Amino acid sequence: MLRKAGIAALSLSLILAAACKSPEQRAAEDAAKKMEEAGKALAEKTQAGTANLGDAVAAMGAAVNAANAGRKVETVDYRELKEMLPESLPGMRRTDATGEKTAAMGMQVSHAEGRYSADNGGSVTLKITDIGSMTGLAGMAAYAWANVQVDRESDSGYEKTTTYNGFKAHEKYDKSSKSGDFSVLAGNRFVVEANGYNTEMDAIKGAVSKVDLRKLEGMKNKGVQ
Repeated sequence: MLRKAGIAALSLSLILAAACKSPEQRAAEDAAKKMEEAGKALAEKTQAGTANLGDAVAAMGAAVNAANAGRKVETVDYRELKEMLPESLPGMRRTDATGEKTAAMGMQVSHAEGRYSADNGGSVTLKITDIGSMTGLAGMAAYAWANVQVDRESDSGYEKTTTYNGFKAHEKYDKSSKSGDFSVLAGNRFVVEANGYNTEMDAIKGAVSKVDLRKLEGMKNKGVQ
C-alpha cells in the first residue's frame, strides 16, 4: 500500500511539474529530444558508413524550428547595435568597435562589440547581442542564467543572478584578479554584457548602464515573422 501511495505521489509531482512549465520550455525540451535523436541517428549512420551531412543539418534545423514554434526572426542589423555602443566610458577610451551577423541551421545572431581601455591597464569589453530565433533551445543553453537563480560567494569573489532596472541579470566577480562580467537580458532577446579586467565591478556595471536597455526592449518584435 505504501509503495502504491509513493508511486502515486511521484506521478502527481511529475504531472504538476510538467504543468508548471511554459510552452517555450516544453518546446525547447521537445527540440532537445529531437536533436539528441538526430545525433544518435547520425552516429549510427557514421558507424555504418552511410552518414549524410545534409540530412544531419536538416534534422538539426528542424529541431531548432520546433523550439521556436516555427517562428523566424530577422536579427537587427549589427550596424544599428554598433551605434548604441558608447564612444567612451568614465576613465576609459574606446579603442575598437566591431560587429557581425552569423546564420546557421535556421538560426541568426548579430552582435556589436566595443573595447575600452584605461591608462592604468584596466579594460572593459561591452557587447550587445541580438540572439534572434535563439530565444528557444539554443538561447536557454547559451544564457541559462536567465532561467535559474544563483547566489554563491567565497573569499575570492561571488556570482549571482539578480535584476537590473527590472531586467534579468547575472554578475560574477573575482576580487584577486579584479575581473568580472555583468550581463542583462532585455526583451527576452537582446543580451548586453560587459567583461572587465583589472577594474572594479562598479565600472563594469557602469558600462552596461551606457546602453539604452529600454530601447532594446522596444525592438523585441523587430524582424519577427
